[in-house]
Amino acid sequence: MRVLVVEDERMLADAIAEGLRAEAMAVDVCYDGDSARTRLAVYDYDVAVLDRDLPGMGGDELCRRVAAGEHHTRVLMLTAATEVADRVHGLSIGADDYLGKPFAFAELTARVRALARRSAPAAPPVLDRAGISLDTVRRQVFRDGRYVPLSNKEFGVLAELMRADGAVVSAERLLEKVWDEHIDPATNVVRVTMMTLRRKLADPPVIETLAGVGYVIR
Repeated sequence: MRVLVVEDERMLADAIAEGLRAEAMAVDVCYDGDSARTRLAVYDYDVAVLDRDLPGMGGDELCRRVAAGEHHTRVLMLTAATEVADRVHGLSIGADDYLGKPFAFAELTARVRALARRSAPAAPPVLDRAGISLDTVRRQVFRDGRYVPLSNKEFGVLAELMRADGAVVSAERLLEKVWDEHIDPATNVVRVTMMTLRRKLADPPVIETLAGVGYVIR
């Protein structure tokens, strides 16, 4: 899951990003509307957590552009304007959800996850393939009934492969969905993560590498 946090209060923006990353999400941060507009044009985000009162392009206009474009990005407006009329206006211009400040971080996380499920084709909460069972809600993985402890990135990579349902997933796609914009596109982090993931899943191997193409679970 890839999330864009757009909030001009830097300490709050960074705290939200840190918390969402701890929940195994890939998170980018913008502190103004103009840079957020650029990011949204370049990257494929599942959810944008968007403050309404932003320098540069305002949050309302940014929300309208996301809703009117070809994005599948879902918008969660996060703002101190919490009157009924404010919420109605935010939803009417294209926001998918609305959360007032102050807020409970657990609720923010739950709302982001719910919106991310809506941004992609529906998938069952538990994915099963090749003897692997991956529970996206409890964030647990079992191989032939054996519990497999995974890091956040290993879980994210495996989840993308499982969701592909036998299709090949490129390293570029994994970088985009599991890591954030600060990752070097020339890095070997996908290959290293895949090595540790294969080791933890144990034999017989289930993840196949197609040279120059990507990875697949048969």
